[in-house]
Amino acid sequence: MNKELYINGQWTGKALETIEVFNPGTGEKLGTVPKGGRLESEKAVNAASEALEAWKAKTGQERAGYLREVFRLMQENTEEIAEIMTKENGKTLTDSRQEVTYAASFLDWFADEAKRVYGRNLPGKHENHRIDVIKKPVGVVAAITPWNFPAAMITRKLAPALAAGCTIIIKPASATPYTAIKIIELCEQAGIPKGVVNLLTGSASEITKVFMEDSRVRKVSFTGSTEVGKKLIEQSAHQVKKLSLELGGHGPLLVFNDADLDTAVRETLRAKFRNGGQSCIAANRLYVQSGVYAEFTERFSREVKKMQAGNGMQEASDIGAVIDQEGFDKVKRHVDDAVKKGGTVTAGGNGSDQNQSYFYEPTVIKDAHNEMIVMKEETFGPVAPIQSFETEEEAIRLANDTPYGLAAYVFTDNVRTGTRVTEALDFGVIGWNDGVPSAAQAPFGGMKESGYGREGGVEGIEDFLETKYVAKNIGG
Repeated sequence: MNKELYINGQWTGKALETIEVFNPGTGEKLGTVPKGGRLESEKAVNAASEALEAWKAKTGQERAGYLREVFRLMQENTEEIAEIMTKENGKTLTDSRQEVTYAASFLDWFADEAKRVYGRNLPGKHENHRIDVIKKPVGVVAAITPWNFPAAMITRKLAPALAAGCTIIIKPASATPYTAIKIIELCEQAGIPKGVVNLLTGSASEITKVFMEDSRVRKVSFTGSTEVGKKLIEQSAHQVKKLSLELGGHGPLLVFNDADLDTAVRETLRAKFRNGGQSCIAANRLYVQSGVYAEFTERFSREVKKMQAGNGMQEASDIGAVIDQEGFDKVKRHVDDAVKKGGTVTAGGNGSDQNQSYFYEPTVIKDAHNEMIVMKEETFGPVAPIQSFETEEEAIRLANDTPYGLAAYVFTDNVRTGTRVTEALDFGVIGWNDGVPSAAQAPFGGMKESGYGREGGVEGIEDFLETKYVAKNIGG
């Protein structure tokens, strides 16, 4: 499975050094990809810049047609894409299939939005004066995507960029390049003109440096760590480059006494263990009101004990592999620290990192408290610590006590409680009795150190557009 870069409609890079790609569920070497650097990045920017004028001149209807065809091809190739994703990412086939469907939904949604990039006419200053507001594509876009959702994080950027009339260069994570390559192959099959979509694999530092230094790259969309996001903010200042940032999270999940516990347990399993907990919007801290704490913990732990960690290609596996040794070590460190500080493991608690494959059992820890690392840092793994709370005010305080503000979850059947709490939580995405709130038609993004900008919804295309107005004097 040796693949190449895609620049200006051509697959290239055979002569370059390579990066090896491994299956974290088996340790198997899947293949290699080229290690592109500054020269390849400059070629990609040249190609995207040269293709921009013709692409943005196309009508929204024409751009929608291309997106609709990529959407059709993704649906047609769901199983192949899912298998590629499972092998390079480690997640289960079930998770991978669901991600392909989710990823394709952005192509479907923004195909329609391409036809709805509206301006408007405003009243003028006097009877012979008019003001027209016009929307224009921002220009060349660079998209830097993570390994944990290697399909959806691409289409969530690719689809609105193309719909708006921008051209794009995609830099996927080195751990999961093959899903990205397959999506680009489908873009090629759909007939998207050369230079409109480009793909770079290789040195993140060299490639990103070109993106940040070249003034023709007018926007960078990044999903990844808060640490890297802050560096991009600093680098963007020299050109006042437009950024969209979806960064780290540390999602709280609140269960109130009046919650339907069947719903709360089912949806918490989804919010916590989808993709093995390796999700920026995963529920990382569970806060359960004292009146249902014991019952929820017992029922939740019982269900978690039924879950099996294993090779994602095996249908019996409920969660797949942890992505790498660093990720595995962090999960283990969080569990060990929680136990040392008084936490009790009620499900799971063990892992294996043999032969370059990394698995950790779905784990529940009761009696969690704020002094534990797991309650302060994003685990990015299958660990659910549970802390008790007494009052609504305490729950809100605990939930908001973090520099992050990406996603939060609330379980209550009381409309008054749910309304007050969801309005008080400082998070960009909130699931109320819903463990998987993401949808293409909704504006996804965070607050505070979880970033800014929105992906999805009508807001999703706005980050790829510039607004200008024309003041006209039509008198003599």
